[in-house]
Amino acid sequence: MTKKKVTFADIAAYTNFSKTTISRYFNDPDSLTLENQQKIAQALVDLDYKENKIGRILASGKTEFVGILIPNLYMHFYSEMLNQILSTYETYGYKFLVFAGNSKADVERKYIKELLAYNIEGMIVLSPTIPSSELAACGIPVVGIEREDQYICSVNTDNYLGGVQAASLLKESSCGILIHVNADLPDTAPASGRIRGFVDTCEKFHLPYDLILTDLGNTFEENRAGILKLLETLEQKYPNEKKGIFMPNDTHTNVLLNLLFQKYGKLPESYRLLGFDNSPISREAVIPTSTVGQQISVIAGTAMELLSSMMEERKKRRPEPLKEPVHKIIPPELIRRQTTD
Repeated sequence: MTKKKVTFADIAAYTNFSKTTISRYFNDPDSLTLENQQKIAQALVDLDYKENKIGRILASGKTEFVGILIPNLYMHFYSEMLNQILSTYETYGYKFLVFAGNSKADVERKYIKELLAYNIEGMIVLSPTIPSSELAACGIPVVGIEREDQYICSVNTDNYLGGVQAASLLKESSCGILIHVNADLPDTAPASGRIRGFVDTCEKFHLPYDLILTDLGNTFEENRAGILKLLETLEQKYPNEKKGIFMPNDTHTNVLLNLLFQKYGKLPESYRLLGFDNSPISREAVIPTSTVGQQISVIAGTAMELLSSMMEERKKRRPEPLKEPVHKIIPPELIRRQTTD
């Protein structure tokens, strides 16, 4: 036989509270004493209550959905960060709506409008395309990860320290020329700290270095073409030098490593490679690649913890919103593997 569905009236009768009190337990629990909350919670267990999520959303307007906006899923850093954020469901109970904007501002604005139409309670944004001032105007809590963050809360890696670690490791590898490849980033981009840390370390120890600031694209085809051109330039410019190359991420490092294997059948002694982020591809490459490891699981967990605290604060009868954005910095971990031996 079909089991009878437990209603608010059943819970009210069981606890001797009114249906209004039961409704307040689900929609505004802070309005009840802790003792009464515990009584109702125990009644839900005793009655084997199965919550009607749709009914609760309609009653409270709270969807328990968080929007996520990422640049793309091609870069292994973004796909692994998404994986780690999604895994926080067991801790915080929020579900996620995900869009990949591909660095197109008009498309990303459309996605944000769509997310807000679903009455999301907060948003995590990894894409750097939309200014933080515009994101802050959405009227919901927003946390950025590794992007410009003047007007929103954020969680970022200590990119400057990462640049120092990268240059120091390549120095230990006795390279004749240290090379950092990255995009030409504005100072407001957290990743620009890698460039400053790398350059400062090279200049401190009087190490020959070269900065190659170029856009390598966001697809495999664009990456391969750009990195193949980069490789040709390096071999022409530094034919007899031992080259220590600090790439902007592990995806690009892996593409360069594959190109070297296709040309030489191995990683030549004249190359030492180092990536950034410690995404799975750095461990899965034909030769596991050294990397400045962003603590992706820590960043994801910290971002969700920060966002959850802001979303929960808004549900209180007398919320106290943040007076200014909170910015959390996570230290990187240098991971030595075979490409810098």
